[in-house]
Amino acid sequence: MPGPQLGSHRLANALFVAPMAGVTDRPFRQLCRRMGAGYAVSEMVTSRKDLWNSLKTSRRANHEGEQGPIAVQIAGTDAPMMAEAAAYNIARGAQIIDINMGCPAKKVCSKWAGSALMQDEPLALQIVSAVVEAAAPHGVPVTLKMRTGWCESEKNAVKLALGAQAAGVAMVTVHGRTREQGYKGQAEYDTIRAVKAALQIPVVANGDIDSPEKAREVLAHTGADAIMIGRAAQGRPWIFREIAHYLSTGQTLPAPTVVEASDWLVEHLQEHYTLYGSLTGMRTARKHIGWAVRDLPGGEEFRQAMNLLESCEAQISALRQWFARMAGDYERLPYLAKPQGEPTMAGSDADDEHAMTMNANQQKELRPLA
Repeated sequence: MPGPQLGSHRLANALFVAPMAGVTDRPFRQLCRRMGAGYAVSEMVTSRKDLWNSLKTSRRANHEGEQGPIAVQIAGTDAPMMAEAAAYNIARGAQIIDINMGCPAKKVCSKWAGSALMQDEPLALQIVSAVVEAAAPHGVPVTLKMRTGWCESEKNAVKLALGAQAAGVAMVTVHGRTREQGYKGQAEYDTIRAVKAALQIPVVANGDIDSPEKAREVLAHTGADAIMIGRAAQGRPWIFREIAHYLSTGQTLPAPTVVEASDWLVEHLQEHYTLYGSLTGMRTARKHIGWAVRDLPGGEEFRQAMNLLESCEAQISALRQWFARMAGDYERLPYLAKPQGEPTMAGSDADDEHAMTMNANQQKELRPLA
């Protein structure tokens, strides 16, 4: 499925990685691109100039060796500041600027940024116009990520999307939930379909896309030009190649081999340590490891043991040995079936009761290292 055209950039395909704070750093974006994603947007970068030199922002703005086009998401509530933030990031390599009007986090919305901007349509469109104007002289397209609205009774995505299109936005992404929902409940796609029907620019569907079958269903229902995947890619970045294969052939791609998954994860962790340094890298790698093993036999037990390790070298060693044991019993990743009705979304807060689905021999063979 070919990707949309954004300015001078033809995106490699129509499978995008969603910007996620604390997740979609450069190593994770690069991993997802290697696994079949055609486009990846950075973590949210603040428009506050006093924070641009902070370690967190400098890491988020690090695009060394990254495959283009480089897309940076910015967030804020002041139009001139957002315009300045766009120019700042363009000067540092951004080739596409994305405006955040989709983040539901309280610490963002309490400052009237993120999805809170959807409550103030004049301000939202003023920000869009200012950013487009700042990016235009550099030939940098501007995109917008939003939700369906602030709450169920105030779904104004179509109106805002039309205004953004008129202001010069090149593409709109809609997450099929309101700000009020956060990440709870089910995403709905009727609003995304309405936005797509109303616009002439590309529209991207986002929310609860966690399998090749769901990807096809959402594309068919909404008519969207692309889909964006967030939480379902955590620990399973190969979901992009799985979806691409399914959309092109109608056939399900087998799970990666255990050896492949182990190699990919280790490679990702080594790049992660390089970006963050040994201490911070070791600590922040724990969540990526946890996501990667969560749906595998003995994964929760291994995650708990992993969280006690205190060095990058210990993490890599334990991970390699754990996967080597698994490779002795399985050629491919043995994902455990979830009980009927249990959420399959990778970002679910609930821990899976893996041990209940394993027999005693499997538990013994896959017991994690101390």
